[in-house]
Amino acid sequence: MDLNGFDGQKRNILCLFDVDGTLTPAREKIDPQLDAFLKILRRKVKIGVVGGSDYNKIAEQLGEGDEVIHKFDYVFAENGTVQYKDRKLLSKQAIQNQLGEELLQDLINFCLSYMAVLKLPKKRGTFIEFRNGMLNISPIGRSCTFEERIEFSLIDKKEKIREKFVAALQEEFAGKGLCFTRGGLISFDIFPEGWDKRYCLDILETEGLEIIYFFGNETSPGGNDYEIFSDPRTVGYTVSSPEDTVRLCKELFGVQL
Repeated sequence: MDLNGFDGQKRNILCLFDVDGTLTPAREKIDPQLDAFLKILRRKVKIGVVGGSDYNKIAEQLGEGDEVIHKFDYVFAENGTVQYKDRKLLSKQAIQNQLGEELLQDLINFCLSYMAVLKLPKKRGTFIEFRNGMLNISPIGRSCTFEERIEFSLIDKKEKIREKFVAALQEEFAGKGLCFTRGGLISFDIFPEGWDKRYCLDILETEGLEIIYFFGNETSPGGNDYEIFSDPRTVGYTVSSPEDTVRLCKELFGVQL
């Protein structure tokens, strides 16, 4: 499909972006030039974001206050279990209602016990973040500094800390209807089966869209972009950085700053 030269009337195309590693460095703010580029891109196509983080974190990274729901046609937080369209909240799910209190507590207790004996160069705070659609587990703790985040990421690549943690959870909770995916540099997510980023496609299927392009950086098996990237309802692209996202969109849509 040749999209070059397409004007503002072609609004039944959606570019759906992951956040960390795709539009911003992990947990960092969007670059002003990329922000300006997205405004131009939005004249040609609809744009949306789907992230694993909660709405407040996504809003903080992509703007000030609630700017994000004005900048994007769709905002899907927590893998799409919190949904915004045209600046309005559509729906919000609750993981405790899906899993039940007994299984939820078993998960939390197992994670706390596992991390209690895990020896790392540094540990900080907020090891389990309870979100609407998932549990986010961070062995180092989400309150670590940026430098500590990078340090843990390098150690994790070598020692497979998160990978081993997930393997232990998969063994302990086999058959319980749970999914585990890595995302960002310091954590992984636990959520009910079917509550990965494909969750947002249920609403998008009803929107009369001609095509949905998805852009993400964690698109290999085990990454939190893998399922939506490989879903037949999307045309998936793997990116390596926000700069790579811009490059690819320029090639696809002929958009220039």
